[in-house]
Amino acid sequence: QVHLVESGGGLVQAGGSLRLSCAASGRTFSSPAMGWFRQAPGKEREFVAALSGSTGRTYYADSVRGRFTISRDNAKNTAYLQMNSLKPEDTAVYYCAADVIPYGPISWYDRPSNYDYWGQGTQVTVSS
Repeated sequence: QVHLVESGGGLVQAGGSLRLSCAASGRTFSSPAMGWFRQAPGKEREFVAALSGSTGRTYYADSVRGRFTISRDNAKNTAYLQMNSLKPEDTAVYYCAADVIPYGPISWYDRPSNYDYWGQGTQVTVSS
């Protein structure tokens, strides 16, 4: 079983920055794809960003492209989501996810159903 734990959420003013971390432990597998999703109250979970395990290619939702950056540190088994220029509409619970996903189009990475392993989520609140 892969265990994921997010951290780094909090309250920030619009225009500010946060960096989320996702630490993996337990049964590890080589080069998993990592994804970040978010869910606001009353809304469905939506894709934010993903990183291919095999190629390192990154994928972003249009709403965050240019503001958010996904990365990973394999030595620490940790993925990150750097969030800059935050907006009130970025307010949500942010979840990291992992699974073995072959290199392919964004549609292979942006669906929650394609990931078997999830963290518990971390709250991000952006005030106006």
